[in-house]
Amino acid sequence: MIDKLLPAPVVTAEAFEDAPLSDMYPEEWALVENAVPKRQREFGTVRGCARAALSRLGIAPGPLLPGTDRAPQWPDGVVGAMTHCTGYRAAAVAPARDVLTVGLDAEPNQPIEDPGVIDLVTLPEERAQLRHLATLEPEICWDRLVFSAKESVYKAWYPLARRWLGFEDALLTLDPTDATFTARLLVPGPRVKGGELTEFSGGWLVEAGLVVTAIVMPA
Repeated sequence: MIDKLLPAPVVTAEAFEDAPLSDMYPEEWALVENAVPKRQREFGTVRGCARAALSRLGIAPGPLLPGTDRAPQWPDGVVGAMTHCTGYRAAAVAPARDVLTVGLDAEPNQPIEDPGVIDLVTLPEERAQLRHLATLEPEICWDRLVFSAKESVYKAWYPLARRWLGFEDALLTLDPTDATFTARLLVPGPRVKGGELTEFSGGWLVEAGLVVTAIVMPA
């Protein structure tokens, strides 16, 4: 499904059912052996997806562990992102010579029920967009899409900046005509390609009861 959203040189793998826990490497299992079964399954399956994607880049399988900052530690020469939500796991990877960073997030295409959460993850300008978009395409849960897009923004941002980016630190503009978005950074960005990073561009896909968002920044 996400291969429609992420073109080459990015390669992807996804799963709609969980893999056996025995597929995890011992180092991975050690991190979740005391976790609830749901966490164990999503942790193991999404790493299986990542290994499947990496194999398409010619990289031998091995444990995929989080660093001290909890971000995935990818093999040398690779950038990537992982995501999981109820009923879905996915990973996207690419050669670092071709792609600077990848952001990927999936969420159920269901509305955010708590108004307080919506206020937390969106800016006033974004909430005005949401009201307008809901009249155009009510079958899309736009509040959830904004949440997902901001998760993708953070995943693309962090490997470049190595610092936190809050929901309030990026302003999204959504374009429903081509299912794309722009995230304008409201805080100073890292230097990329000889200049300060000021925005990300990405796209989305609504399919199989899911909202999936992604960002790919070419090298």
